[in-house]
Amino acid sequence: PPRSQVIIETEKPGLAIGKQGSLLREIREKTFWVPLIRRTPAIKSGIIENIRAVLYQNADERKKFLNKTGHRVYDGWIRGKKNEWVRVTHLGAARQVGRSCVLLQTPESRIMLDCGIDPSSDDYPYLDAPEFKIDELDAVIISHAHLDHSGLVPYLFKFGYKGPVYCTAPTRDIMALLQLDMIKIMRNEGREPLYSTDDIKQMVLHTVVLDYEEVTDITPDVRLTFYNAGHIVGSAMSHLHIGNGLHNFLYTGDMKYGRTNLLEPASTRFPRLETVLIEATYGGKDNVMPPEKEVDEFLTRVIKETVARRGKILIPTLGVGRSQEVLILLERLIRTGELEKVPVYVDGMVWDITAIHTAYPEFLNINIRKQIFHKDNNPFLCETFKRVGSAKERQQVLEETGACIIIATSGMLMGGPSVEYFKTLAGSDRNSLIFSCYQAEGSLGRRVQMGEKTFTFRAGKEQEIVEVKMEVHKLEITGHSDRKQLMNFIYKCEPKPKKVIVNHGENSRCLDLASSIHKQNKIETVAPRNLEAVRIK
Repeated sequence: PPRSQVIIETEKPGLAIGKQGSLLREIREKTFWVPLIRRTPAIKSGIIENIRAVLYQNADERKKFLNKTGHRVYDGWIRGKKNEWVRVTHLGAARQVGRSCVLLQTPESRIMLDCGIDPSSDDYPYLDAPEFKIDELDAVIISHAHLDHSGLVPYLFKFGYKGPVYCTAPTRDIMALLQLDMIKIMRNEGREPLYSTDDIKQMVLHTVVLDYEEVTDITPDVRLTFYNAGHIVGSAMSHLHIGNGLHNFLYTGDMKYGRTNLLEPASTRFPRLETVLIEATYGGKDNVMPPEKEVDEFLTRVIKETVARRGKILIPTLGVGRSQEVLILLERLIRTGELEKVPVYVDGMVWDITAIHTAYPEFLNINIRKQIFHKDNNPFLCETFKRVGSAKERQQVLEETGACIIIATSGMLMGGPSVEYFKTLAGSDRNSLIFSCYQAEGSLGRRVQMGEKTFTFRAGKEQEIVEVKMEVHKLEITGHSDRKQLMNFIYKCEPKPKKVIVNHGENSRCLDLASSIHKQNKIETVAPRNLEAVRIK
């Protein structure tokens, strides 16, 4: 291993560390090697094994990259100190949901915050904007793994980017898995993938993982700190301290200001803060979610009613976030006897991402951490959860006569196994469909949710017509803050920001939230369009 390091992989890192680090010290003193402890996922994870292998096998290349990154940060300014200013340009996700991409510029630095695709269309960030030159890009920061925030990062490497990508460890692992899956789906649909597996490998080799509240210089004049965003495992708000006290900027990414079955609420305390860039997915006046207890009761009722008539329940989910929330909830209902033991089929991608959750329990909420660390009861290892990993197994699930619950991607019924399940299950009124995430305009999920009853699918030259007779429900469970939580977040921020920029929401919701934050807090707000630059200092 590089630099006399030994990597120790174990399910219980505490045993390898020893009391107050005693075992680590002993290994170091007796072998003169530096031990690095890695948690082995409780559920075997191919992607984690592959990523760790890639980093291990390319240690020399990575050492050179980290050395070069260090020189860029600490060798001083390369563009020369001029008048100090900071500007933020939206290359995507302004007054829309999808293709998140924000460029932050100072006289010295060019930093990209997120670089995603639009899952419901073929729109991509405006990487042809005059402000953006890939050879001038100093750093990329990824808030979380969803493809609308991370799906285009390997594309940057395809076109010559060689700099660092900053994110948390769960984000690195999950975004690589989702990107590989996207390549596979595009090939299956006969489309040319945007990038290759080699580009994803380059991204992994250039990724620098940080923990929450770990302070890191990323350019000569910008210091980055991640804070918990409460959206999905590893999701992070990026706090940028710019210049020598010149300006403090917070990019929330997608965030949830409320405890969930899986995660702690987003942080609101920061050392200094002048400008916040906040999301508005559910920023409209009417976007108020019911309490979590109500949601749990509703899901339980729909499942019980469907099980009673021997029907199947399809829950299309995003591979990461909602699916694990639903699994945690189902495990609790089954453990407490509120729900009879019916098989819960977890389709390939959801299972793989759940495995990644088991490698990073420290990113989950305190209740789950207690369950895993003190009671030795990992909720993700529930015996009724069964993996589905192939088309053949999928067919077997559909041919079974009894009731079951199926959790599959994609959440918007845009490709992935959930569409195949939908085609087969839609025609029977015994079955139920429960949406568990946001349905973007133009997606198949939005059309089903709005009550369309007839759909035509193409299979080669053949056409398949599907009539929807199954019950359709919407589960108000989200990893996003609702209107009330967004307003509370800004109100509770310490210190109080002087300016708020609103993005990542439909046009009316961005404008509505910006207006309401201004009225309540008497601070400047703006909801820019794509390609608009906002000077924040």
